[in-house]
Amino acid sequence: MFVDTHAHIYLDDFKADLDEVINNAVDQSIGRIYMPNIDSTSIDDMMEVENRYPDSTFSMMGLHPCSVKKNFEKELYTVEDWLGKRKFVGLGEIGTDLYWDKTFWEQQKEALRIQLRLAASYHIPAIIHCRESIDETIEIIEEEKTDQLCGIFHCFTGSVIQAEKIIKLGFKIGIGGVSTFKNGGLDLVIPDIELTDIVLETDSPYLAPVPFRGKRNMPSYITLVAERVAELKGIPIEQLEESTTELANRLFDYGK
Repeated sequence: MFVDTHAHIYLDDFKADLDEVINNAVDQSIGRIYMPNIDSTSIDDMMEVENRYPDSTFSMMGLHPCSVKKNFEKELYTVEDWLGKRKFVGLGEIGTDLYWDKTFWEQQKEALRIQLRLAASYHIPAIIHCRESIDETIEIIEEEKTDQLCGIFHCFTGSVIQAEKIIKLGFKIGIGGVSTFKNGGLDLVIPDIELTDIVLETDSPYLAPVPFRGKRNMPSYITLVAERVAELKGIPIEQLEESTTELANRLFDYGK
């Protein structure tokens, strides 16, 4: 069984055929799909998916850095309110982003710090987004680090040195479709990351792996990511499956 540690299957991209998408995932032995939140506008749709598929989909709570605007404090109140109402498997998707818009950079950093502290206080993993801002994000987490803080650097595209810093902080490396891209660069990095520090993800509907690059990504494509990672690690795919699933279960405290 595989675990997709990061998929936005509650978005409109899946409205028309979500049953089929979930069934395809089950057919490909994807046992669990973890859904990171975006902001207050995505919560209802995410919860609806979790209610429809309670055995295979699991919600997180958090504020995505690209949704950090002038009203970010109000958004964070919503996050805190929900965390107090029920259990969530993770605090995400949180982090920083210097790719799309630098206007609210200071607010992004403040929102990340607040949410890292929430993750530590609730003893749940923090799911980190850091597009074009990996070093800055590592630095913030170094400053906020406690024994209770752990999580995943989602959609990792960094260097071996950056991966080592992340792992030293108690975080794991989320590998997705970029690993299959010809010029993605992860072919030079994945061989040097310990298997016990890797989890798999799709980031559906984004970043579909080859041969579906540019099309809608789906949790069932996690097997294509797994095949590539196993190839780069020089191990049987069954060994990769066992290791990544065990790690995901431990991170998300599955079954407790």
